[in-house]
Amino acid sequence: MYPSINLGPFVLPTAPTVYLLGVWLALSAVERAAKWLKQDAEWSYGVAATAVFVGFIGARLSFVYIYWAAFRENLLGIVWPLNTGYNIWGGIIFGIAAAFFYGRAKQLPLAQTLDVLIPGLIIGLMAVSIADFLAGPGYGTLTNMPWGISQYGVRRHPVQLYETAVGVAALFIWWRTSQLRLFNGQLFLITLATYSAGRLFVEAYRDNAWVTANGYHIVQIISLISLLATLILLARFSLSERPKPKH
Repeated sequence: MYPSINLGPFVLPTAPTVYLLGVWLALSAVERAAKWLKQDAEWSYGVAATAVFVGFIGARLSFVYIYWAAFRENLLGIVWPLNTGYNIWGGIIFGIAAAFFYGRAKQLPLAQTLDVLIPGLIIGLMAVSIADFLAGPGYGTLTNMPWGISQYGVRRHPVQLYETAVGVAALFIWWRTSQLRLFNGQLFLITLATYSAGRLFVEAYRDNAWVTANGYHIVQIISLISLLATLILLARFSLSERPKPKH
């Protein structure tokens, strides 16, 4: 829709601009969350920054691996700055792994660290959705609803905006739960459950979704597994934290 932004003589590519803004907001959110939860802001920021840096490299390497045939004869193209291309899911996997090992090396408490990091992760996913809406190839299913947007000459669901709204809801739940939390890790679990449930629902409105050979949406499968796992863990930890009756 808007692949670039014109600012006088300057032309900014929309997607990279949104990604950079998303990284800044995500890191800022992690720092603020650490202070709000009375955790070490410096170490928390270090975990997030490491995840972003390694995730960026991982996203590029994943893209190169998937499209290796296009890079085999031109290895310089792998690092050439004008040759763009990243795989978001590869970046997420590399970033999560880097954050895990960084936290282990610094001996950070897992549950409390996850509580701090989850707002940054949600904001990062929201940035991906917004970039896809403004400049990406994504599009929703056909609709006659008044809030539909015109893409490729037809009215479609603004599925990326639905995804962004899910992220806003998840952040609101994090903020509300932070004032009432019962155990460490609860913020991470309930926020991830909220986001997973929302993505499970809105992904049905994406017309260019990744699907399996049987036609199932891959993101919906991941969201369902994530939702079930977080709900089971929430129930388990909530029961363990329930006050025991006095005899």
